[in-house]
Amino acid sequence: MTGISLDTASARARLVEIVKARSFQEGPEMRLASGKTSTIYFNMKPTMLDSEGAYLIASLILDHLEGVQADLIGGLEMGAVPIASSVTTLAHTRGRKLPAFFVRKQAKEHGTKSLIEGLGHDETITGKRVVIVEDVTTTGGSSIKAADAVRQAGGIVVQVITIVDRLDGAEEAFAAAEYPFYALLTRADFKN
Repeated sequence: MTGISLDTASARARLVEIVKARSFQEGPEMRLASGKTSTIYFNMKPTMLDSEGAYLIASLILDHLEGVQADLIGGLEMGAVPIASSVTTLAHTRGRKLPAFFVRKQAKEHGTKSLIEGLGHDETITGKRVVIVEDVTTTGGSSIKAADAVRQAGGIVVQVITIVDRLDGAEEAFAAAEYPFYALLTRADFKN
């Protein structure tokens, strides 16, 4: 863990413990959101909705974003919502303004018919520097969908961050799409 402070290393180690206890499962083959199958499954909602888990995730994300100019944080519903909510709350306690948003999987068919939610009625994503977050990446498809929606709306994606990268092609997909990518943890952190 060269280059990682003891505090960050401790936070990562504790997050791994929480994920193993609450969100990691090994067993029969399951179909993932990417369409692939695996005997290793991460259901990150129990960790993201745990008070300590949410705090550690938000802390590690904000630590990584230190020195990165960003105006908004969010991603594709559902996985990004608890992450962005925790990060925006903790950012406030650190004196940083980093409002959250989310991208719908499809635009609403009523009201404003918005694809991107969370902005005030007089706000736009155009020209904003945006961080995309996700709970688990396999091929990167969900985050790329969110990042592409932000880009199409005129936003600038400055970083894509996942809690767990399954090491199954996401890094290469983000590089090809020219989105900077960072994982708090990887599948390798959960080897016995």
